[in-house]
Amino acid sequence: MADAITPRSEDYSQWYLDIIKNAKLADYSPVRGCMIIRPNGYELWENMQAGLDGMFKETGHKNAYFPIFIPQSFLAKEADHVEGFAKECAVVTHSRLKVDEEQGLIADPDSKLEENLIVRPTSETIIWDTYSRWIQSWRDLPILMNQWANVVRWEMRTRLFLRTMEFLWQEGHTAHATEQEAVDETLTILDVYATFAEDYMAVPVIRGVKTASERFAGAVETYCIEAMMQDGKALQAGTSHFLGQNFAKAFDCKFQNKNNELEYVWATSWGVSTRLIGALIMVHSDDQGLILPPRLAPTQVALVPIYRKDEDRIQVLEKARQIEADLKAVGVRIFVDDRDGYRPGWKFNEYEVQGVPVRLALGPRDVQNGTVEVARRDNGEKETVEQTGLVAHIQETLEAVQNGLFERALKMREDMTTSVDSYDDFKSVLDEKGGFIRMHWDGTDETELQIKNETKATIRCIPIEGYEEEGVDPVSGKPSKGRVYFARSY
Repeated sequence: MADAITPRSEDYSQWYLDIIKNAKLADYSPVRGCMIIRPNGYELWENMQAGLDGMFKETGHKNAYFPIFIPQSFLAKEADHVEGFAKECAVVTHSRLKVDEEQGLIADPDSKLEENLIVRPTSETIIWDTYSRWIQSWRDLPILMNQWANVVRWEMRTRLFLRTMEFLWQEGHTAHATEQEAVDETLTILDVYATFAEDYMAVPVIRGVKTASERFAGAVETYCIEAMMQDGKALQAGTSHFLGQNFAKAFDCKFQNKNNELEYVWATSWGVSTRLIGALIMVHSDDQGLILPPRLAPTQVALVPIYRKDEDRIQVLEKARQIEADLKAVGVRIFVDDRDGYRPGWKFNEYEVQGVPVRLALGPRDVQNGTVEVARRDNGEKETVEQTGLVAHIQETLEAVQNGLFERALKMREDMTTSVDSYDDFKSVLDEKGGFIRMHWDGTDETELQIKNETKATIRCIPIEGYEEEGVDPVSGKPSKGRVYFARSY
């Protein structure tokens, strides 16, 4: 039986960790700040990978892989990039160990590397060193490439899935002949991320542009999708960066254009990570456990056979296997839990805390009556359904759960979005309600920093839609071109 889950209203952070533990998504590692992703969590990540990978390939991208080790000198070539990541880098200085009689196991002094290696925090530098060899002509462009990988960023404060020293992600790196092509690519990927978040994760997001202080290190512009969690904090769910020619200049990556002139290549990079699992947990789950959207759930339907007598067992399992075959035939991911040694009530609880969207119960009377009990995880509703129409009913129910989760999350976000016209109201809403706050901003770093220092709220994004609205910044009193989204965040 799963452990008790701390109510969200009492301790949201502990509730989040209890959900992960009870749903068997991840565990702590012996290495501080790292996590072990358990099979339930990894299968969820695999489903995310599959959905995103298909969308990348539909938009012309191909997968590749680059080394995890990056020469330290590469990182130093792009000034903003090295400044942004220098404090987070893990550095390899030696290639082997040796046993010392006095000190025990130590790095062998004779194996010191000629140049330190950085365990990749991101791959722009090694990829653009490679592109400088691959690209000579406009005919070599565009390069539309993605890699699925792990990265290391030496974080001081960590939390499972949301912020760990090592995490899994995908990072796209593209090269283009023109500025417009690169900008279009950046926005295409932003739309891919937003579509995935809303259609697969059932998480509504706001598309926007980061302010200069919140940009990716080395980018000209950073576009993002921002989501709202149930505790009123925002989560950056994905970023797409227009890099201009910054990395091409740093690595001398030029090409001969159609006019036989040499010019620098235009670039983008973009990525999402396993923090998407954290977003799923915090947007949808409740005090009973995890809730998963059907399109990503490793198990969409769990069928629990119920019997006491051996003769009942045979007929119940026979019918259960028939239902399993029928649902698998239409692509439903179903698991028939015929394990001995576990009571049906224990199994029901197990699938509730693990967030399985639909649970079926089948006993001897159901077999005789041609029925099955259907229970929804999202709202707890139960009903008895005729077996003859079960497949269509399950398909409709899964779609209803998917859509219902999105609508519920959208309403939550709308309820937690407030427009204010005074700084006092801003601080009051932030402390008493939280959520997104739409307020005019004068566009200066000074005002942005003042608000951040005084309230710990940041500008999550300048929205792509619905931004322009002449007004006055209530903090500085200066003119404003529009309202931006503020929030405290993860």
